[in-house]
Amino acid sequence: MQFRTYINIKPSLLKIDHSQSIFSLGSCFAENIAAQLKRAKFRVVSSPTGILFNPESIARTITHFVNADNAEATSKMVRDGLQKSDIDGRWFSYNFHSSFSDSDADIAANKMTTAYTIGHKALIDADTVIITFGTAWVYRHRQSGQVVVNCHKQPHNIFSRELLSPEHIVELYEPLLSNGILSNKRIIFTVSPIRHLADGLEDNSLSKSILRVAIGNLADRFKNVEYFPSFEIQNDELRDYRFYAEDMIHPSHMAVEYIWQRFSEYTFNETTRQLIEQLEGISKAAEHRPFDPYSEVHKKFCTQQIGQIERINELYPAIDFSKEKEAFCRYL
Repeated sequence: MQFRTYINIKPSLLKIDHSQSIFSLGSCFAENIAAQLKRAKFRVVSSPTGILFNPESIARTITHFVNADNAEATSKMVRDGLQKSDIDGRWFSYNFHSSFSDSDADIAANKMTTAYTIGHKALIDADTVIITFGTAWVYRHRQSGQVVVNCHKQPHNIFSRELLSPEHIVELYEPLLSNGILSNKRIIFTVSPIRHLADGLEDNSLSKSILRVAIGNLADRFKNVEYFPSFEIQNDELRDYRFYAEDMIHPSHMAVEYIWQRFSEYTFNETTRQLIEQLEGISKAAEHRPFDPYSEVHKKFCTQQIGQIERINELYPAIDFSKEKEAFCRYL
């Protein structure tokens, strides 16, 4: 008997390996995937401007990254978007997550400018871009007409709540994919499995459906666009509440690990998966606290680990083993 629905995911023809650079942005789930990739020693940059929930804010942020090639112009762009909150006196921007706000305008502006600079380089260098849509519901600032990244606890009456259409989302990404910055990169779209209960379950279902339709249309139109079904894995394969965190909204640690396993099967070849196992073994060895660290046995163990690192670096020089080398060399 089979007691759960299993999603058959066709392996991607385009594989990711450790020679490539990856850029991940979008909702909380983009952070989860990026964390797993970093643990596996991939070169990955994740959400430099903070978590982005809706497709319009993500598309606008990508455009800002592209335009952040001049330090002076970038600094001006950031300062033009700064506002001082009447509620707590902190300086913020509707283009950034609230973690970038500060009581000092210069500090806030510097953090934001740095984020755009990091995003510009990461986007230009990236071979693969992972984009995670969280919700199709947006908040539009009534005065500026701009869809905001974050409301920053400002009065609700200065925003209108709207639902993006699949057609509008496709229109936002067509220029980026046809002849823009995303045209020569591999793009993996996902829909976040995290439910937005603040929208209500009915509106959340409507929102996720719109996101899926929009991505399906983009994948049909552009050969470099793929869809990874993280939403379906969480909600169909892992439909039991034991696969959710205590808030009953976010995936549990076990669920994230399982989705990562399915993502690995989808986008890594067998050689890369074997290498990841080796890398995890080296990382665990570096974190291990030996009973007798300065014994000859442990010195030999550390020497063997460094030798393994050097052999891997000959094939993949971009893999950063600096922490592990420091841990092993400490006992030699």
